Amino acid sequence: MPKPLALITNDDGIDSWFLRVLVEAMVEKFEVVVAAPMGEQSWIGRAMSRRREVHLAEYHDFPCQAFALDGTPGDCANIALGHLLEKKPDVVCSGINLGYNACLPLILSSGTVGGAMEGAFWGIPSVAYSHVIPQVEFERIRENHGRVEGDFADSLRHAAKFSADFAESILGITHPTPVVHNINFPRRTTAESEVARTEPAPLEGQSLFVRETAASFKFGKVERDPAPHGGIDDMQALNDGKISHTILDIGEIGKVRS
Repeated sequence: MPKPLALITNDDGIDSWFLRVLVEAMVEKFEVVVAAPMGEQSWIGRAMSRRREVHLAEYHDFPCQAFALDGTPGDCANIALGHLLEKKPDVVCSGINLGYNACLPLILSSGTVGGAMEGAFWGIPSVAYSHVIPQVEFERIRENHGRVEGDFADSLRHAAKFSADFAESILGITHPTPVVHNINFPRRTTAESEVARTEPAPLEGQSLFVRETAASFKFGKVERDPAPHGGIDDMQALNDGKISHTILDIGEIGKVRS
């Protein structure tokens, strides 16, 4: 019996070790095709390359067919779905991202979520995967293209195994509106990690930039609003060491409620 087909993308780039670990777990259960950016495309949301060509190169360093594109995650998923795959995939997976994608403003800015969103618009079960990286380690791991060792490597492999199992669990499940499953893994993910159904944490509007000179600004850090509210939010779950599972119903965006 043939394996189901999975399209995998990300926003950290084709050289990300987090992507590779996900692919290695997915090929156990799926026929996999990778279509990922040639370089990092973080914080770009669902942006598309409207006024320039997007170039393609086959990438031969994966245990599956893989393509690198000099575009956004949305470009990669859209071009793969429209031109590179011989048939419609059974699932679209994006990640595993370096760092969490939690809190609604961050979720909507995420290239990882943007890649999964493209799959959802095609009516395909779609998931965005992200893994917490402590702030003090983030730049080092990013500069090393996501290569980690020891306990962190074990956590990443557990996350990838969970990702493959989760992707298998949503095969054939359709929704009347586009839906993205947003999965965030805590710093230490194990085979026994509890999964919490969550909602996006609150995050009030704030400047994300700091002034560098009188005429320039540089991206700073996000300060999360800790204000309590109803339900379990994604950040709370991660802080408690749980896997956060938020269902993003894109069809609900823009509906006006009285």
